Amino acid sequence: MTDVIRYPFETPPAPGEAIEVADGVLWLRQPLPMKLDHVNLYALDDGDGWTIVDTGFSTRKSREIWQATLDGPLKGKPVRRVIGTHHHPDHIGLAGWFQKEHGAELVMTRTAWLMARMLQLDVQNLPTDETVTYWKGCGMEAKELAERQAGRPFNFADCVYEMPLGFTRIQQDDVIRAGGRDWDIHIGNGHAPEHATLWSRDCDLVLAGDQILPSISSNLGVYATQPEADPVGEWLESCERLSKLARPEHLALGGHKLPFTGVPPRMRQLIDNHHGALDRLMDHLETPKSAGECFMPLFKRHIGGGEYGLALVEAMAHCLHLWHEGRATREMRADGAWVFQAV
Repeated sequence: MTDVIRYPFETPPAPGEAIEVADGVLWLRQPLPMKLDHVNLYALDDGDGWTIVDTGFSTRKSREIWQATLDGPLKGKPVRRVIGTHHHPDHIGLAGWFQKEHGAELVMTRTAWLMARMLQLDVQNLPTDETVTYWKGCGMEAKELAERQAGRPFNFADCVYEMPLGFTRIQQDDVIRAGGRDWDIHIGNGHAPEHATLWSRDCDLVLAGDQILPSISSNLGVYATQPEADPVGEWLESCERLSKLARPEHLALGGHKLPFTGVPPRMRQLIDNHHGALDRLMDHLETPKSAGECFMPLFKRHIGGGEYGLALVEAMAHCLHLWHEGRATREMRADGAWVFQAV
């Protein structure tokens, strides 16, 4: 059957080890200190060295694992190039380390590099006024808001190595040579701006980053940096466009979970899941509600603890998408929260 999602590799590589998923293409993993407790990385054999795709967080443990990987599966050959699929810290946390300590070239889209470099330099001891206003606009719970206002926020630099000046730009329709293959660059959006995906011309591999994942949907969040953004609209457009490239035999090498085949039905799922969530949200917004009051129709479960922040910005993204499409109105409540109502 061509409409089935399958997982050719049932067990992921252990830290410091690798699984060869195709000739000259190694699957690696790094741990993450969160509920989604890993990130997938890939090493492409260029003969006299390696191109690696994404890096993991910058922590002492991560660097130790990388050193074991360099000495073991990578056979002591140098990492000459790092491709960053997008700017999130679990993907480019050690990009600067590879540049500075290993002399590697960093290859990214321009927006991704600018976002990473800007965020790495922007260290805050307390949340900014703009961020607090944005949280209030989302309808953040009062207890959660008070705790966040009083504490040091997550800073990108906490887990991203210093990024030196200099990178090589890739963009839509570029072709890059790595691992004995030519890869077409196709850009996605929604989860991260100008997210690069790489589609091999010579085999059935797709380096998908977080743009195409199995079993989980990438977080689509709106933040104080662009409080009226529409990542849901950008995501749906990207999925529709990239789905035209997908073939049943493609092996998608994503940033999380397991490599999988069945990319066409998975792309359809990703699209349909968000349309379904938007329809449920429309029913929920029969009466005015803030984004913070919309978790149940979107996620179908209680949200708390470490998931709260990501859920809040994703709920806001879905509410704003309905507003951008003219399917909902919004007004500011007396407490500073935007409340949305279905039209």
